This record gives sequence, C-alpha cells and structure tokens, in this order.
Amino acid sequence: MISTSTTPFERQYQAHLKHLKLKGLQPKTIEAYSRAIRRIGKRFDHRIDDLTEAQLTNYFTELLATHSWSAVKLDLYGLKFYYAHVLKKPWAAPGLIKPPKSQRLPDIVTIEEAQRIFGATRVLSYRVLFFTLYSLGLRLGEGLRLQVGDIDAARGRVHIRDAKGNKDRFVPLPQATLHLLRRFWPMHGNPVLMFPNRHAGRKGAATARTPLDPGGVQTTLHKVIEACGLKKKITPHSLRHSYATHLIEAGVDLIEVQKFLGHHSILTTARYTHLTDQTKHHAIDRINGLMDGFALSWRQVK
Repeated sequence: MISTSTTPFERQYQAHLKHLKLKGLQPKTIEAYSRAIRRIGKRFDHRIDDLTEAQLTNYFTELLATHSWSAVKLDLYGLKFYYAHVLKKPWAAPGLIKPPKSQRLPDIVTIEEAQRIFGATRVLSYRVLFFTLYSLGLRLGEGLRLQVGDIDAARGRVHIRDAKGNKDRFVPLPQATLHLLRRFWPMHGNPVLMFPNRHAGRKGAATARTPLDPGGVQTTLHKVIEACGLKKKITPHSLRHSYATHLIEAGVDLIEVQKFLGHHSILTTARYTHLTDQTKHHAIDRINGLMDGFALSWRQVK
C-alpha cells in the first residue's frame, strides 16, 4: 500500500514499475525504462505529466549532447511507456527522434588471442566462465545464470533459459566444455549454480544463491585484455561474437549459427559474414574440432 505522504511523482513512478513488471519485460529493460523516468523527473523537478513538445525537444537535445543514441532511444521508449500505461495519454511528440542508421562491426578475437585470454585469466572461476561464454556463444547474463541441471551431457547440449526475448534455446555442448565444467563444478559443489559468487570465499560458494557479479566479470576481462597487450575493445559479449565468426569460418551453416545464438532474424547473424560456406559435416563435429584445439591450463592460482 502506497503511503499518502508520498509525492504524486513517487506514486506514478511506483505505478510505472508495476506496469513494467506486469508486461513481463526483462530486468535490463525494466531498469532502463525506470531510469528514464528518474532522469527526466530530475530534469523537470518531478513534474513530467504535462510536458510540451518543445520541452521534450529541448530535453532530448540536451541528453544527446552527453549520451549515445542508444541511451537516448531507451529514455524515449521508457517515457513513451510511462505515457501509455501510467498517464494513459497519447505521446506528446510523435516523430521527435529518428536516430541515424548505422552498422557497427564488433571487435572479435582470433582463436590464438582467445587462447591467450584464457591462459592469462588467473582466477579459475573467471577462466572457466570466459571459456564457457566463448564455447557456447552465450551472452554474459546467460552464462551467469547457467545451472548445473542445464548441462545435458547425454544429449550433448545446454539448455539456455530466459534468454533475450523471453525465449529458451538449446546450444551444442562441446566435449572440451563438458570436461572443463565436470572438473570445475566439484571445486565449489553448489547444487544449483554453475558459477556461484565468491563473496564468502571458496567454501561459501557451495551455498551461494547468486552467481558471480557481472561487474566483476567485466572488470576482470578488461584487466586480462590489458595484460595480454590487446588493443581491441573486448567485452564478455565479444566472446560470443568471436564464437559466431569462428563457427562460420569453420564451415558451420549460417542458419545453424542463427539457432545457436538465438537470433530472431538471419540478418542479425549475417553481419558476421558475407557468405555461407555450405558443409556436409554436422555442426557439432565442427564445434568439437574447434574447441578441442584449446589447451586450457587447470592450474589454480587463486
């Protein structure tokens, strides 16, 4: 129950959060759309229910001066959601923002660079996580949410749950990854999480209920990239991009790569290549051949 002492903005903001959750949006989307309302609320002294087109034009112009187009778009979508579901008003400024069309190709690592990254990662849990993200083509959140029961060794696949678009999918499980996870899991023994957090140390990982912190993963990879002397902009997501590119280079059909990545459109997958090398070999044979080439050190430094 909302207290009568709260301001109108606070009540509307709480209603905004409720609608976001009821629409079944992903946590990242909920945070982005709620941040949009907090930001514009601060700009207009928390009086945003009757903004004019001129005010919105000035606001988004100012925002664009300090933020990327993607951030501006998220704020726009968040505010539109607020108008539609909380205020139940038509959007005050149709056609206000039209970001320029652009296509950015992500930096990827070569197979040799990937091997250097894994070898230079001194913390074992991060080393195994980085290889898992790469060898399964996972987004960071998908990797962190992996559960022990998602690993289907008998069928040679991994069940990726609650992925982008609220969709599940199966991805091939290379033998190299299976062997690595089989050796890694007893190191913490958590009955649910494959990558439990380390807040309470190695012993506490067995009873942890949350996975590794994504911020810690990103910071660690950044330090490893620097230590390797790589000048590319590499993030955990870059490992997924590299996986897709390496599969295509190995001859895996583009449509199969699309399924493994969970892309809705083949056009999204096609950005990794301008051609598809048709192959008579089954994709899992290609994947196993690729992953078996890695010699991942098992020596635990920390």
